[in-house]
Amino acid sequence: MIQVADAALEFTKIQELVYELKIADVMTTEVITIAPDASLREAKEIMRTRRISGLPVVRGRELVGVISIEDIIKALESGEMDVSVGAKMTPNVTTLFADESVVQAVNMFSRYNFGRFPVVERTGGLAGIITAGDITRGLLKAIELDYRQEEISKYRASHIFEDIPSDHTSLVLRYEIKARDFARGGEASSRIKKALTRLGVTPKLVRRVAIATYEAEINIIIHSTVGGYMVVDIWPERIRLRAIDTGPGIPDVEQALQPGFSTAPAWIRELGFGAGMGLVNIKHCADEMRLQSEMDRGTNLEAVFHLLPARE
Repeated sequence: MIQVADAALEFTKIQELVYELKIADVMTTEVITIAPDASLREAKEIMRTRRISGLPVVRGRELVGVISIEDIIKALESGEMDVSVGAKMTPNVTTLFADESVVQAVNMFSRYNFGRFPVVERTGGLAGIITAGDITRGLLKAIELDYRQEEISKYRASHIFEDIPSDHTSLVLRYEIKARDFARGGEASSRIKKALTRLGVTPKLVRRVAIATYEAEINIIIHSTVGGYMVVDIWPERIRLRAIDTGPGIPDVEQALQPGFSTAPAWIRELGFGAGMGLVNIKHCADEMRLQSEMDRGTNLEAVFHLLPARE
């Protein structure tokens, strides 16, 4: 068992929104595309007039490749401009899903250092395109909307513990998590955030809990064999997160707490998950953290957040 009593780091509104927002919330939906049977000259002219450096290549709505200004330059140098876009495009395109969290886009930009990523639906159709600028603009807009909603709606249930006569009053929230269900990754943490906000928990503490629950949720999705669940217990003086999964277990708990260490398979890391920072981020967010794991039995994580004014 590991007991952590380090001071939790300060997490900003920007960091909170990076976890909460979906790529569909910030991406550009009006995308200029080109068909694979179009000519390279046509692609070059579109890029010149629209002042863009690349075009998604689509057949109907299906993304089949990307043609870039670099591809055009190579074709010019070799005298191969009289061919189709499909002959010179890059067919195997790294994409993002519209329903993924913005944090996945941030991870992918950091990993590949690309200027943009095509965004697709789970069915394969092109949904949009995302750049680092789209993320910045989307975050600023979300902050503005969040502030306005906070001003408009002052609903709080912060006196709920005072209104219920009891010697020991608490709220228990439980969320089932399915293994490998990346499409719904972040749903439970988003619900928890909304519940805590309505209960009047301070924004700074809500951010810390939201980030910790997101990381715990994704860990269950990645590592569990059949799924797991998260339970959030809320008392007047503290919040406790318990994340339980039936995964293969952690061989070395101390090693798992080292930044960058990951047991996620390569295909999951290619999706932008499993970077080895989940437990580290939870540790930074929480006031206390306990982690127990047994091979072939699963992993139990407990994180405690104090609701003391001094911490806020």
